[in-house]
Amino acid sequence: MARTPELKLKVGDPAPEFSAPTQTGEVISLAQFKGKQPVVLYFYPKDDTPGCTKEACGFRDAWAALQKAGATVLGVSTDPVKSHARFAEKYKLPFPLLADEDRKIVTAYGVWGPKTFLGRKYQGTHRVTFLIGRDGRIARIWDQVKPASHAAEVLEALRVAH
Repeated sequence: MARTPELKLKVGDPAPEFSAPTQTGEVISLAQFKGKQPVVLYFYPKDDTPGCTKEACGFRDAWAALQKAGATVLGVSTDPVKSHARFAEKYKLPFPLLADEDRKIVTAYGVWGPKTFLGRKYQGTHRVTFLIGRDGRIARIWDQVKPASHAAEVLEALRVAH
């Protein structure tokens, strides 16, 4: 497993602002949630790959409970809108997937960096999740994500926070 790069952002820091198109073409920005609800901002490497599918389906399966906890979920990868649309439709994902093709969001959050897979080194998105509070500050960071159980961890953190 590739080690996550040293994150510059810490709990308590203001979450970097962003706006990006979703799988439906709608543009979403972080500012629209400030003062309203916590945001689960999860970064993942690639649409429709095994770990990313497991993680996305976990959030899908926990969707009702996450909404009940008052949170919104936003998935982010550098895949284009069309890829997100296919991924969301194939797995019936009820939450927005942000297309960060210019890598502005992954760079701002410090999750873009060197990775190794099967001995090959490349640049890519690390699997990291940020819980952003209503105040726009980072409340929690998960930098060692297990895709199959991650949604349950996030849900537990939201329950504890309330």
